Amino acid sequence: MNSLRLLVIDPQNDFMDIDGAALPVPGAGADMGRLAGFIDTLQAQIDDIVVTLDSHPGVGIERTTFWSTGSGGPVAAFTPITAAAARAGTYTARDPARRGETLAYLDALESASGRTLIVWPVHCVLGTWGHNIQATLATSLAAWEVTRSRNCDKVLKGQHPMTEQYSAFRAEVPRIDDVRTQVNTALLARLAAGTGTLLVAGEALSHCVAASGDDMLAHMGDAALRNCVFLTDCMSPVPGFEADGQQFLARLHGRGVRTMTTARALEELA
Repeated sequence: MNSLRLLVIDPQNDFMDIDGAALPVPGAGADMGRLAGFIDTLQAQIDDIVVTLDSHPGVGIERTTFWSTGSGGPVAAFTPITAAAARAGTYTARDPARRGETLAYLDALESASGRTLIVWPVHCVLGTWGHNIQATLATSLAAWEVTRSRNCDKVLKGQHPMTEQYSAFRAEVPRIDDVRTQVNTALLARLAAGTGTLLVAGEALSHCVAASGDDMLAHMGDAALRNCVFLTDCMSPVPGFEADGQQFLARLHGRGVRTMTTARALEELA
């Protein structure tokens, strides 16, 4: 019997296409339903499950609550903010004491990755309904824990208010004063060293799944990567970023990482 392991990235209510979600991803609810059924079917073969959870404070540098326009008005969700725009005063931190730290962060982000900060709706605030795991999947995870007498490990990410974190393994700009933002070498090593096929699912394909997968490509060896499978019908892109998701899948294929649907995985791995 083929041994399986599972990494599930941010399967949380605020990313589901359901009422009350702060940042709904079309198709995410169906993704998690398929994943839940997959787990139920292969309970006996799945030896280890890690779930990452986007875990934010209410006010953070990538949130609408952090920013105002130069005239003091609100900043709309999905607004890109460059270091140049912040220096010019087009956008500013609501807390004036944060101005210097904010500019330093934007400079570091653009220098390190070429990325521009995007302002997101407030989502996945620790302790709220939106932070919770989607209900159907949560039920399947709990059943797996009882059946296998094991615990599903839950890894919090994104807790520092002054750096973004898409990847399961590190913040966009790691901070020397907060180990939680630095590369999670222990988790990477655990995923690389484990026996059996490592299956990856979660939301959203274009952002947190892609960022996590890119870190896996950067830090895991070819042998470990060839032992990974990304379940493509258990992840969906943020609207408007579909091309980013497809480009990420192409990067996986370029390194020999397999992608497949849950139906195909059931045929090949069960």
